[in-house]
Amino acid sequence: MRTHLVRTAVVALAAAATVVVAGTPSSAATEVPWSASHGTASASGTRWTERPAGSTSTVLVVKGELRNTGSGCYAVWSQFTFDFMPRPARKHASLCGPGAVPVEFSTAYSALTTGSVFICKGDTLQDCGERRTLTSWPVQAAATAVN
Repeated sequence: MRTHLVRTAVVALAAAATVVVAGTPSSAATEVPWSASHGTASASGTRWTERPAGSTSTVLVVKGELRNTGSGCYAVWSQFTFDFMPRPARKHASLCGPGAVPVEFSTAYSALTTGSVFICKGDTLQDCGERRTLTSWPVQAAATAVN
């Protein structure tokens, strides 16, 4: 009976650890790709989390490039929700005509942060492409349960 209780406790702890691990982002060294497009513009790059030296807070870092093959103007925007409170969209890069420009920004990050990146035509939020998540992470391998 005692062995059964210990085994049950180990399995329960392993299951709880699996949920916690699956819900957290990959380590700071692991870069995860992102991309968005709209009209003749596209943007892509990588994202990761890091904890600056001497800080207890985590930061989401996003880097990439906005490219345009047409004559119109396009901009890369992001919008985040922190602790269930949506924040205004922010513009990070814009480009008129063909070419490419860098996209780089960072923001505070916690388990209650959700955010997306998207491209809009012009400098307003009137004509925008699909929002692509920046805060969902690949599932990490879980520890195997003890039988």
